[in-house]
Amino acid sequence: MKISKTLSSALLQLVSGETVAASLLRKDFTAILLAEGMLTVQVHGSRRSFRAIDASALKNFLQAHYEELRTIGDEMPQSYETRSEQAVGTGNSKLVKARSCPGFPVNSYQPIPCSLNGMPFVVNPPEGSFLFIDNWQRFVIPEDAVVVGIENMENFRMIRLQRQLFEKEIGNVPLLFVSRYPQSADLRKWLQSIPNKYVHFGDFDLAGIDIFLTEFHKYLGDRSTFLVPSDVGQRLAKGSQVRYNNQYDKYHTLRCDIPYLQFLINLINQYHRGYDQEGYIIT
Repeated sequence: MKISKTLSSALLQLVSGETVAASLLRKDFTAILLAEGMLTVQVHGSRRSFRAIDASALKNFLQAHYEELRTIGDEMPQSYETRSEQAVGTGNSKLVKARSCPGFPVNSYQPIPCSLNGMPFVVNPPEGSFLFIDNWQRFVIPEDAVVVGIENMENFRMIRLQRQLFEKEIGNVPLLFVSRYPQSADLRKWLQSIPNKYVHFGDFDLAGIDIFLTEFHKYLGDRSTFLVPSDVGQRLAKGSQVRYNNQYDKYHTLRCDIPYLQFLINLINQYHRGYDQEGYIIT
């Protein structure tokens, strides 16, 4: 039997000795607990509520019969930060949602001396691989390094095939490439904690610009820019009209007060097309 968050919260109130409105308990679950003699019914006009006859007995019943409620009413699971800690404490690593893979991937086509956990750490993955930074809170990069966020994983994996583009548009500076997949707020939080310039390389369509504005520029301000290659107009002229049409209803009112980015929005609307960043991979 699947235990929803609402039901779990209501059951926790019951095992804590509180009264719960009948509307918060699923009917089939209520029937089971009433049949087991766990609940008493309280009537208030047309409304009904329930209270545990013996909160301790109810807690033991729920823990014994429902895997997802194995620790209901216990304080210990709330202190578990990893699945391994949950497994050691309860034998079950999935009782409390804990992210087993925090962090984000990084890549570079040149050695970049960094530090991780206070120790020297050079980001220099061989071709065909990239690194994953787990303890991002203690990942420090050189102040002159520019962080390049790449939206699509194929572009992220194949940065060497786009080196000419990056050096032309960003310059001959140390570039650390990052990806926001697996998608979480870790990358953004790390970017907020460092002073480095951030360049966003995404698809050249309205949705891609919206991602930059709402997920990065909103938090990083003028420290963040959207990569707009000098030939983007020529590329858009031959881009995907289907992509533009699919996004039109949701993003046709997109505007911003950043001149170069509004210029890109105008180009996209002018051509009624979008262009995927994978087109810049030189094979």
